[in-house]
Amino acid sequence: MGLTKQYLRYVASAVFGLIGSQKGNIVFVTLRGEKGRYVAVPACEHVFIWDLRKGEKILILKGLKQEVTCLCPSPDGLHLAVGYEDGSVRIFSLLSGEGNVTFNGHKAAITSLKYDQLGGRLASGSKDTDIIVWDVINESGLYRLKGHKDAVTQALFLREKNLLVSSGKDTMVKWWDLDTQHCFKTIVGHRTEVWGLVLVSEGKRLITGASDSELRAWDIAYLQEIEDLEEPEPKKIKESSSGIQDTDEVEDGSLEVDEAPEDRILTCKKAGSLMREGRDRVVNLAVDKTGRILACHGADSVLEVFCILSKEEIQKKMDKKMKKARKKAKLNSCKGEEGDLEVNVELTLQDEIQRVINIKTSAKIKSFDLIHAPQGELKAVFLLQNNLVELYSLSPSTPAPQPMRTSRITIGAHRSDVRTLSFSSDNIAVLSAAADSIKIWNRSTLQCIRTMTCEYALCSFFVPGDRQVAIGTKTGKLQLCDLASGNLLETIDAHDGALWSMSLSPDQRGFVTGGADKSVKFWDFELVKDENSTQKRLSVKQTRILQLDEDVLCVSYSPNQKLLAVSLLDCTVKVFYVDTLKDGALIATGSADRNVKIWGLDFGDCHKSLFAHDDSVMCLRFVPKSHLFFTAGKDHKIKQWDADKFEHIQTLEGHHKEIWSLAVSPSGDYVVSSSHDKSLRVWERTREPLILEDEREMQREAEYEESVAKEDQPAVPGETQGDNYFTGKKTIETVKAAERIMEAVELYREETAKMEEHKAICKAAGKEVPLPINPILMAYGNISPSAYVLEIFKGIKSSELEESLLVLPFSYVPDILKLFNEFIQLGLDVELMCRCLFFLLRIHFGQITSNQMLVPVIEKLKETTISKVSQVRDVIGFNMAGLDYLRRECEAKSEVMFFADATSHLEEKKRKRKKREKLILSYN
Repeated sequence: MGLTKQYLRYVASAVFGLIGSQKGNIVFVTLRGEKGRYVAVPACEHVFIWDLRKGEKILILKGLKQEVTCLCPSPDGLHLAVGYEDGSVRIFSLLSGEGNVTFNGHKAAITSLKYDQLGGRLASGSKDTDIIVWDVINESGLYRLKGHKDAVTQALFLREKNLLVSSGKDTMVKWWDLDTQHCFKTIVGHRTEVWGLVLVSEGKRLITGASDSELRAWDIAYLQEIEDLEEPEPKKIKESSSGIQDTDEVEDGSLEVDEAPEDRILTCKKAGSLMREGRDRVVNLAVDKTGRILACHGADSVLEVFCILSKEEIQKKMDKKMKKARKKAKLNSCKGEEGDLEVNVELTLQDEIQRVINIKTSAKIKSFDLIHAPQGELKAVFLLQNNLVELYSLSPSTPAPQPMRTSRITIGAHRSDVRTLSFSSDNIAVLSAAADSIKIWNRSTLQCIRTMTCEYALCSFFVPGDRQVAIGTKTGKLQLCDLASGNLLETIDAHDGALWSMSLSPDQRGFVTGGADKSVKFWDFELVKDENSTQKRLSVKQTRILQLDEDVLCVSYSPNQKLLAVSLLDCTVKVFYVDTLKDGALIATGSADRNVKIWGLDFGDCHKSLFAHDDSVMCLRFVPKSHLFFTAGKDHKIKQWDADKFEHIQTLEGHHKEIWSLAVSPSGDYVVSSSHDKSLRVWERTREPLILEDEREMQREAEYEESVAKEDQPAVPGETQGDNYFTGKKTIETVKAAERIMEAVELYREETAKMEEHKAICKAAGKEVPLPINPILMAYGNISPSAYVLEIFKGIKSSELEESLLVLPFSYVPDILKLFNEFIQLGLDVELMCRCLFFLLRIHFGQITSNQMLVPVIEKLKETTISKVSQVRDVIGFNMAGLDYLRRECEAKSEVMFFADATSHLEEKKRKRKKREKLILSYN
């Protein structure tokens, strides 16, 4: 058997040149006890934590493959919830940077994430129209809320109420009762998509933003607080021919639908509207944690800031308004005009919410976040469309606040897409050029070491010696820049149209350019006397010109400098002899037809046509001194090929948008790519050999796992498809966890049978015979087979437990129930065992009750579960009483109140209850 050809694997090394991606939102995070200094921004599949004061990246929360779409910090500031394009949610620790908790329940991208007041629950909204409430502490899903008909745009918990309000692109705002997990009220007063909502005035007012220039305000009244104040009038029910009931029309012509009129919890009536200055849709609508500052923006560069006045400020404003009205009425009466001296001043929404100022940023706003500094100033941080982060501060309490830009993160990225990349001859420096700037990067540290201005760059290379760089621009100019000083040395009008391509000659004495003016020009390097210095500087001179019939898109020298390949706009590639400039033969290229064709230079015959990408091939680069080459396409992928065997070697995945440019280092050890997602990525050649057969097998396994993940959810026995109980979804991890459970039960059955057989043998022989130990049990410390099953259950992630049990065949359930009875009797992980037991009873209720063999097991489980759960409850109660006693002892000794915030919160609730009782008594 002959030896197979081995290749070396390229792997992803780093992501740089990116400050923040556009799909997700920017948020303030708390690190090292400091607020308002650090921000988290999405960066493709990762999350970057930036220090606004130093402009440095201090932490990277590494993701897997999917792009980040939503961020939400926890109330305690210790964790960050991250939503992804595939519908998964991960919770990262900001102290360690690790993401140990993963929630899989949505089938589409996450659009909204919100914690409740205490941080114990997390609500996620998605493009799949569902809302899922997760238990963060138990790492499991609580329930799924179905009702929206289009993507969910926002979901908020209400303070001190077990309620949730959500908005969607279906123009609806829905209220959910989390005790019963159903929608009890729907507001249909919007005619367009609702893009955001916030709660202000201690949860008594809701403000929504839609696709128009109007911010709608809704007054919320909780009926349980005023139900005894007056007897409500019987509601008029209008019946239509379609049978729809209980639909009220409010003053503005909008509709408010109560889905459960007999169990109403609150009323929500429109209080008025605020008119925005922007004419487009609301992109983001947010309020700071104090609930005093409201801000929103559209698809432009202006953030509109509003201030929600307190009751005292409103009263002062109304008194001033009343005084002015009385003065005007008195003046009119003195002039003899008839008028009513009794003046009534009406309170409007503009009196309660007043416009503060507009903050104008340097580019279009993609997302923002607000925070109140300890000094009282308001800080607003912006993630802009041009890959930029800006921080503004203002003092809203001053009469005429002026926003001031206090920080800006710019140096680590381009403002637009990178269209050309080049490596220096020593493989150390990387050049990237975009529409307005050139940046030189250190490949090992990924730090930007030089930034220079330029015109719209299309192609580039390092001049031999690596002291200067040459840039070809969209206007046809050739620009030479000096790296040491960062100055522009010379600008030459090389072509009448765009200069699309340049190729350095192998002898390094000159180069060739091709442009949209249908010409190929040859240039030589030369030293000329500098007017501003006694030393000579680098320049170029044109030596020859080749005129063609079509626009030139790409030019390239052959390694021996005998041939020059020129690709034209008519989809042909012509090869010329460099010395005579006569036609040679056609060669191979990558094209917008998604194919790579390899042609022979002798006869111009096509050796092979390879279907390379699912979209246009944007770039093709050979690895120096080899017949291996890389292609990059608009399908977000980079592929490596063998031109001798016409084989696909490997695919490099990481970019999330079209790839524009590719560069291979002279040594072939590094590849750098640029994409429309604003990121630059380094791919490094390792010493790990790559076998094509193994690579194909891994690819088939990945495709199988992807097909498993895309399968429909298995039906739950006894459950309806619309039931809100089940929150997870089938993933390859849950399938593997179910397989581990099945293997553990199989091992338990085999070992139990061996033990019975061994006892029979020992009894027949009349002496003890040693039983061989299973190597798996030996690896776990020589444990029993039942203990091994317990270890497997304990090793399954909490967020994947229900889904793993759901795909488990019923044939394994009887043995598992018997083991659960044994574990609960011994008091081993009672909470985990009860959780698994109750879920299995729920999904297999019919089969379990119809199986007479399981009736005794269920009876025993009933007795042991009730007794053990009571014991656990007693232990928890005893511990809580003990902690309460210790707290009182410490407070008596040191006279310091523990849990001051919780105590004050409880006192506030008692005060409100007493006030409500007095109000009821006064009405009676």
